[in-house]
Amino acid sequence: MRLRHRLSAGMCFALQLAALPAFAQEKTTPGDAERPLAVEETAAEKKQAQQDEVNLKSPSSHSWFDDVEGHIVVEAGVNGNPWTKTGRNWAQSYVDRANTATLNQITGTLSHPVTELGDGYGLGFVFEVLYGSDARFNPTIGMGDGNLTGMYQWTPTQAHIDAHLPWLTKGGIDLQIGQQYGIQGFEGTDALERPFYSYNYSSDFIVPFETVGVLATWHMTDHAALVMGVNAGNSTTFGHAKNNTRPKGYFGFQFTELAGGKLDVAAIGYFGPQQSIYAIGREANHDMEYIGDLLASYKINDKTTVTLNATYFHDDYLQDDVYGVTAYFAHDFSDELTFNARGEIFRDNNGGVVGNNTSPMSYVNELRGKNYPYDYAPGTTYGELTVGVTYRPGFLKLPKGSFSIRPEVRLDKSLNGTRPFNRVSPTDDPNVNYADNGMNNMFWFSCDAIWAF
Repeated sequence: MRLRHRLSAGMCFALQLAALPAFAQEKTTPGDAERPLAVEETAAEKKQAQQDEVNLKSPSSHSWFDDVEGHIVVEAGVNGNPWTKTGRNWAQSYVDRANTATLNQITGTLSHPVTELGDGYGLGFVFEVLYGSDARFNPTIGMGDGNLTGMYQWTPTQAHIDAHLPWLTKGGIDLQIGQQYGIQGFEGTDALERPFYSYNYSSDFIVPFETVGVLATWHMTDHAALVMGVNAGNSTTFGHAKNNTRPKGYFGFQFTELAGGKLDVAAIGYFGPQQSIYAIGREANHDMEYIGDLLASYKINDKTTVTLNATYFHDDYLQDDVYGVTAYFAHDFSDELTFNARGEIFRDNNGGVVGNNTSPMSYVNELRGKNYPYDYAPGTTYGELTVGVTYRPGFLKLPKGSFSIRPEVRLDKSLNGTRPFNRVSPTDDPNVNYADNGMNNMFWFSCDAIWAF
């Protein structure tokens, strides 16, 4: 999700806050458990599992700490856009550098699943750190932001305690306390939490990337859950690292295994002021922001899934409404090959949200309420179509983990006559460029590779 300055003198000052991710990030949304979109256990991994030593300790000698797990995910990619005059792909955060190979992320995770402690109570945790170019857009202010200032940065992305409480109903309540990925949208920051290398507009510009606070999920029935949470805001914490003094939070519902186990639906809202008091003063405490997200996933059969994601954003300060609908189609041709397609229509009414950050520190400084360089465009209705595959080569005999490759082809187009792609013009502000004298479409192609172990 991005923040922007209010329009003045006919200029649209665009700030970027994008996941989110999507998350989309740490999903309370459909589809994750049913069919991994990026990698799954290969035949080689199954064979290795049979060879691994088995823990023969008696239950009495098995401690809670024996279940601690560590994982690493490495993602690198390259994209091509021969027609750009700026060296950038318009309206992209994580895949912004055109015609460039990038180490997007090395993510290290130390976790413990929620394990019963007795009487129905459970406890677990997740700690995660990310290094790479993606860290430019996943900082949490007050948690190591600005330690590295170049193309490649590091950031903590998860640090939360997880608990299960056997209260109210049979399903009880699940709690997450600490730093977490945002829970709206379909496409997450983690490479394994999305079907493509590039992101849709909603994940880049609307949904929160990171929050610090408390999230509760009450499992009211076997198929319905209530989601509530309170936090410090998108990618901010507390004290001098806050954006303002008001709380923000989630409210929504999840419905799982409907229609004979084939349909999952999540409707999540996120509410609260998100502008920075360091940028606009006390007004930031009162100008509300509203984000609504609806996600539905239907499993046609064991090989084919369709997903629909609709997102709406309004910010009182920006006086902007932004909304979009994205449809996904996924089909498994085999254990090694998955076909993915994505189509999206996305509207930024006055151009106050969609743009490009043009410095590695632009997004961090935006969150801090400082000046930063960026490009912006007029109000535009964007259309986007992406097709690609996830290939998990079975012939690779890796010492550990799984490997996947995701080539994709993408076409972005302005549907209302603006020309924001591949060229910008300077303005009176040396830090700001205007994008409406370029092309009305952007055809480009990308490929990333993921090693997870």
